Amino acid sequence: MKGTVILSHGLESGPNATKVTALAAVAEGLGWASIRPDYRDLDASRDVEAVTARMQRALDAAPAEGRVVFAGSSMGAFISGFASTRRDCAALFLMALPVGIRGYSFDYEAAAVPTVLVHGWRDELCPVDAVIEFARGRGDTLHLVDDEHRLSGHVDYCAGAFRQLLVTLDS
Repeated sequence: MKGTVILSHGLESGPNATKVTALAAVAEGLGWASIRPDYRDLDASRDVEAVTARMQRALDAAPAEGRVVFAGSSMGAFISGFASTRRDCAALFLMALPVGIRGYSFDYEAAAVPTVLVHGWRDELCPVDAVIEFARGRGDTLHLVDDEHRLSGHVDYCAGAFRQLLVTLDS
């Protein structure tokens, strides 16, 4: 195995969600292991402080050694960034990223590693301008697509961008 990808689903979703399933297929096709933690029990509480427990679950799912890539959509992207600051990782892949969550007591942060973001111009939940500023400030790769928060019209596009990131890690 080349490493492990931790794929985190969004709120009101699950480990078999369309986007994380597509990313898992890409990872496995390229020789990476994939793990999709299930956060639905934590999400059911609707408690903003469950974000910390979600992040810890992602960290607990990661192997103690070897390369790790954190990837996720929406709340999964949010916690992936935090996880990357607490466990060495090779890269981040963040879709529909909220760069802040009202009521959560920590400012958003992510490790300074190769990072690719995919975001919808018409995202009704996570303002595109905040994501542009986040990516600009870090020099991250940002793909903006004509879609809404769920990126349902761009699942294959997300999978292709993820494939490109993983391939660059092997070169």
